[in-house]
Amino acid sequence: MKSLGNLCSDFKNIMYKNYGENPGKMLVHTGVLGWILSSLAQVSAVVFNDKISPEQKTFLIPQEIADAAVNILSFYVITSSFKNLASKLVSTGKLTTKPIKDFLVKQGANTSEHIGKLGFNIENMASFSEIKNEYKPFKNGVDVVASTVGSIISCNIITPVLRNQYAAKKQKEAIAKMHGGDGQNLKSPRGITMDAYIKMSAMKHSSGSLKI
Repeated sequence: MKSLGNLCSDFKNIMYKNYGENPGKMLVHTGVLGWILSSLAQVSAVVFNDKISPEQKTFLIPQEIADAAVNILSFYVITSSFKNLASKLVSTGKLTTKPIKDFLVKQGANTSEHIGKLGFNIENMASFSEIKNEYKPFKNGVDVVASTVGSIISCNIITPVLRNQYAAKKQKEAIAKMHGGDGQNLKSPRGITMDAYIKMSAMKHSSGSLKI
């Protein structure tokens, strides 16, 4: 059995191998992991809460799981897209520093036939080793900034909008069930919280008219 020191060393080597030269990817993956753990905690809070009736749980648990899926997928897709776009801008020479630009000029690769073309990649150039020490830190920095911007936009703008739209839809369906209609003529409500769902469900359940 490996000692704790060896296990830590192995873990460090794995982390460096996968993220040492790609810190932007690490930000994306750790962000996704954070959303997964947060979502598990939220679902567990419903599952193991004895104050929530089984009838309410059958409604709330799928809602929380769907909410978690929206959070995780939107974060990953948006943040990865920002990172990949920024990385492509650097690798194709659209976004450079002066030393990198001078290198491209020297190699005759600063024309429209190369710059910005999807098939062009600075790292694949035969003389890439000449600019590697300048290029790698710059590309990593751009990846980190792009991943950070993507995560901020995802967490504070896109994800809340998607989550509220889904919650509003589910709330509308719940109200339609309570009124015995199909909900086609109901005004779309605003997003609802889990506490609001519980209160609404408890009120109707106590009167014996809640249908799930």
